[in-house]
Amino acid sequence: MLYKINLEHILFLDIETVPETEKFQELDDAKQDLWEQKSRYQRKDEFSAEEFYDRAGIWAEFGKVICISVGYFKLNGDSKIFRVTSFHGEETKLLQEFKNLLNSHFNQPKNLLCAHNGKEFDFPYIARRMIIHGISLPYKLDLFGKKPWEVPHLDTMDLWKFGDYKHYTSLKLMSHILGIPSPKEDIDGSMVRDVFYKEKNLDRIITYCELDVVTTAQVFLRLRNETLLEQDDIKKV
Repeated sequence: MLYKINLEHILFLDIETVPETEKFQELDDAKQDLWEQKSRYQRKDEFSAEEFYDRAGIWAEFGKVICISVGYFKLNGDSKIFRVTSFHGEETKLLQEFKNLLNSHFNQPKNLLCAHNGKEFDFPYIARRMIIHGISLPYKLDLFGKKPWEVPHLDTMDLWKFGDYKHYTSLKLMSHILGIPSPKEDIDGSMVRDVFYKEKNLDRIITYCELDVVTTAQVFLRLRNETLLEQDDIKKV
């Protein structure tokens, strides 16, 4: 089935998120109490709610999106060009810009969104943050009433499971075992919060996010047993 999908119909994406405030104390009292309740199971007795707050970015209720990177293919005969761009900065603005892209260029039934672990993280996170900010959901993220086969989402991790729903494989591991050249990343996901709040270096995060989009596209190509992208095939727009 993957072979029948036109690569030009897919929008590959990745998001980077951080806690909504730099410090736990910057939350109001009600939000601090809600975080203490929300995180209790994960942290158990090992960490206080304040100590555990550096991980709050993975929950849409306590985090925010700081970057959405996207990539898409342009085909010319047997050659492929992969174009990458990013939305970043103030969250409401970047979410609206991403929605505008979906509505203007990826709004047809044939269009699909693809991310690694996107069904569990990227897609619902973006949708929740849009709702929080009062942004109506674009069609590609509004899943209410849709049957499973009508959901326009692809997930490279989900494709790798082959029905084994207890199986988790990171993008880094998948790219390694599939022989995809490792991008020269100078940060990893665990560092994004500090790079954003302490270093205030959003450009490093954008580069990291875009590299993950490229890697996701490469993994998708390998799942289709197709030739990988060369560096000259990747264009920043």
